[in-house]
Amino acid sequence: MGFLEKLFGPSVPSLTVTELSEKLKFGKHPMIVDVRQPDEFRLAHISGAKLIPLNELYRRMGDLPKGREIICICASGSRSSSASKILAKEGFTVFNVKGGMTAWRMAKLPVQKG
Repeated sequence: MGFLEKLFGPSVPSLTVTELSEKLKFGKHPMIVDVRQPDEFRLAHISGAKLIPLNELYRRMGDLPKGREIICICASGSRSSSASKILAKEGFTVFNVKGGMTAWRMAKLPVQKG
């Protein structure tokens, strides 16, 4: 493990919202983990996303499959970046969504409420 990786955590690849949308249409159906708070999630989320707030991630890591891609998303990409690094360090195949749900909604991609 290099100095920067020790300092900042593992490097995690990012996806744009367009890349995520394409992956959902044509890919292997990754698991989307929304790390926002429940009230944010209820306002709008990606259909099929699993809500695991960042502060619950360590406790609920056992709910996540190791053999499936995991895509982390939050409001802007900051919390999901932290979540992605935590999961990558634990051996998950994980990606972070650049711009988060803000970018998703700006791209006029579909959301689910409730």
